[in-house]
Amino acid sequence: MKVHRVLISGGGTGGHIFPAIAIAKEIELRNPTAIIEFVGANDRMEMEKIPAAGYKIHGIWITGFQRKLSFKNLLFPIKVISSLYVCFRILKHFKPDVVIGTGGFASGPLLKVACWLKIPTLIQEQNSYAGVTNKLLGKKVNTICLGFENAQKFFPKAKCAFTGNPIRQSILNLPSKLSSIKALNLDADKKTLLVVGGSLGAKTINLAIDHLLEKLEHNSIQIIWQTGKNYVPIHKPKYGNVSPFIDNMEQVYAAADLIISRAGAIAISELCVVGKPIILVPSPNVSEDHQTKNAMALVNVNAALLVKDKDANAEMWLAITTLLNDQSLADEFATNIMKLAKPNAAKSIVDEVDKLLLHNKLA
Repeated sequence: MKVHRVLISGGGTGGHIFPAIAIAKEIELRNPTAIIEFVGANDRMEMEKIPAAGYKIHGIWITGFQRKLSFKNLLFPIKVISSLYVCFRILKHFKPDVVIGTGGFASGPLLKVACWLKIPTLIQEQNSYAGVTNKLLGKKVNTICLGFENAQKFFPKAKCAFTGNPIRQSILNLPSKLSSIKALNLDADKKTLLVVGGSLGAKTINLAIDHLLEKLEHNSIQIIWQTGKNYVPIHKPKYGNVSPFIDNMEQVYAAADLIISRAGAIAISELCVVGKPIILVPSPNVSEDHQTKNAMALVNVNAALLVKDKDANAEMWLAITTLLNDQSLADEFATNIMKLAKPNAAKSIVDEVDKLLLHNKLA
């Protein structure tokens, strides 16, 4: 069944934004006349990334609730009421056939109001441990698409579909390693280490790599290093070739011999498709330590190495040399991680959208 008007919300980090865009692209592929718009949180990265992908986005005034005592929490109830009102106006004006949420601050108010208005709703939970927003929404929305099968325990079973996490189309069609090395002006005779700490960067990983720069250079290991915007001024003076954010991920994935990454759900989903040996450093600054749970899903099937955040400085060099010097182990990890790939996740999610709309029409 063709969907004509779609409203999507997901943001705060690339882990919410890129799945939202991937779902939008799949909907457009099936129905080029579909009108798709987004709702995001003001001043968050979706306000830049969504228009760059070619979509209109409506901003709302919302942030997360601070877990520690903060003056900002005094404004939280006001922001929620304001956001609910703005979302009500957006929904009444846009009149979507379906509303989709991929997580993040803005998806809460939008999906909540959509449920009040009896508009068909679907959320996509990326992590093995469900986020607070989605756990609350799961009681009311019509369909829940899961990135990890074991996340089902947080939701009504009848609403759940295990689809995997949608990833960017460009990642599904990687260029050749040689052409990527040439395009990135890298040395084909050196091993290439890709370091990505998530869309906002990772302080611990950055410090560990900074500490190892001389060893890496001495061992002819070149680095593609995404530090995150806030960390560029810290590391650029010592290593000039750092990036706040990498847009051409398909090229850097293709060029890499080894990847160091946080263990966000979308990062892991992309890495499963890419099929390279990886070192995961889960962030300790996330709810319920869900990145460690994500990482262990790979470690338990011999598909990745895990270095704890607190041990990154002490153990990173051993992890790097273990995988770069043992080709048999690296190949085993690459083979095993590709077995976990869900390259058709976006298609599966849009299949669920079609089922939801058909059911709503027949009801």
